[in-house]
Amino acid sequence: MISYISGILADVMPDRIVVDQNGIGFEILVPGSITARMPLIGEKVKLYTYLYVREDAMILYGFFTRDDLEVFKLLIGVSGIGPKGALNILSVITPSDLRLAVALEDSKLIATAPGIGLKTAKKLIIELKDKLKEPETDIVAGAGDASGAAAGMIGSDVGELQKEAIEALIALGYDRSESASAVRKASEGLSEEEMDVEVLLRGALRNLF
Repeated sequence: MISYISGILADVMPDRIVVDQNGIGFEILVPGSITARMPLIGEKVKLYTYLYVREDAMILYGFFTRDDLEVFKLLIGVSGIGPKGALNILSVITPSDLRLAVALEDSKLIATAPGIGLKTAKKLIIELKDKLKEPETDIVAGAGDASGAAAGMIGSDVGELQKEAIEALIALGYDRSESASAVRKASEGLSEEEMDVEVLLRGALRNLF
């Protein structure tokens, strides 16, 4: 098992990179969302990796954080989603926004990923509802008190308020992915008592400008 690869960035392509480690070039498939965040070619890079083995190939998948890697591993465990589908999801939806989408049962957001239909998205929500937890060191709400964390209130009135705010932003012309992300950020640090649709919308709109 290759836990991570650290070396010199040798090449960057839309869906993969090459890392030179002691004269050996490792081709690593990555979410499209992180290629723009890569360092310059010739600089050092470190990726946490997953080695996928099949009869005709051995393929490395890489991620900037352990959390991204763990979410990827959960995704490929969902029936009907292989490594390519999991990578497509993480290319358009961050792990934090995916957690929010699962908590809010927002299959439409998940289905924005290439190759992921509504049926598969709904299956993903069912299978990961109790598995896709917040990493201990990276609570979505960014607050020490988990009672104020939006993602920690699955099935509560807070979740319904977030859904309403997301749908309102979509009605204003924003796409579902950026709406969910903006609402998640607007929820950070808010207690259940402080949160209502108007507050979420104001905060989300500030995040969108």
